Amino acid sequence: MRHVIFGGDGFVGRHLAPKLVADGEEVVVADIVKSDLPHYRNVRFVQCDVTDPASVASVGLKADDMVHNLSAKMLSPIQVRAKRHDFFFPVNFHGTEHIMLAMDRAGAPKLVHYTTDMIYGHTVTQPMTEEHPVAPLGEYGWSKQKTEELAAEWRKRGMSISLFRPRLIIGPGRLGILEKLFKLIDWNLPVPMIGSGRNPYQFISVFDCAEAARAAWKAGVPDEAYNLGSLNPPPVKKLLGDLIRHAGSKSILLPTPGWAVKRTLDLLDLMNMPIMDPEQYLIADEECVLDVSKAERQLGWVPQYRDEDMLIAAYSEYRAKKAGHAVATQHVPAE
Repeated sequence: MRHVIFGGDGFVGRHLAPKLVADGEEVVVADIVKSDLPHYRNVRFVQCDVTDPASVASVGLKADDMVHNLSAKMLSPIQVRAKRHDFFFPVNFHGTEHIMLAMDRAGAPKLVHYTTDMIYGHTVTQPMTEEHPVAPLGEYGWSKQKTEELAAEWRKRGMSISLFRPRLIIGPGRLGILEKLFKLIDWNLPVPMIGSGRNPYQFISVFDCAEAARAAWKAGVPDEAYNLGSLNPPPVKKLLGDLIRHAGSKSILLPTPGWAVKRTLDLLDLMNMPIMDPEQYLIADEECVLDVSKAERQLGWVPQYRDEDMLIAAYSEYRAKKAGHAVATQHVPAE
């Protein structure tokens, strides 16, 4: 079977592509840029801008293709309020729409598509199953929720679409907001927490994400949505405390009144000086833990990486980059 991975040069795609090659599959990566990755010796690259329908059509989908959509604009870099819609929707929503239309024209019915846990918004029930109410808190979450609505429409027309809703994905080559945390620790500065730090924080490894996409294909691409997150996430206080000890830092953890910090961040956002996206800080002190048992039951997928190990590996990569050393991405279980 041929696998076409839109956004395949990106974070999850660069781990999914070699997995599929190892399975003996033909792989085509469709992306706007091509990196210097070793798996391109065995993978065909097609330049594609998903915001352009003609560019998506030029990929040349075939009826028996297995399609993966990993193209997305993420919450980093932080955008000011006025620019968020135009930043997220062209790729996240319209790009997905263009891919689904191209699949329909080609008669290709199978799609694995990544959305986000941020479609849920504030925690209503705990732990969060895939039936949790949907109420995104910003343009990123809305852009992803709208693609789930598209998927529901295409399923009625005969497409098989597996949706994945990951927590914060970390792994080699992607530090994002964690870089700010690591700088505080390196400089022995206090590390503020939104709230008491007693609530858990859940990551998901990029390696586990790639394996989930493979598992959905192996299971026949069920018409279902699946949460992706680690097992037994520790409290924020323990997670950060362990990292500070590992780093040998003199930083201390600083609990704060969650409501006051959020209102301050709201004000900065209104002044077009955001330092976090509202979708990040508004839920920072909530019990946002995804129940991932459905993926285990239906796909046989179980996350392999612990939050503590992922965060320490991410910090190790940060330190290695600062020292001018490259980190072998295939051996690092986190950012």
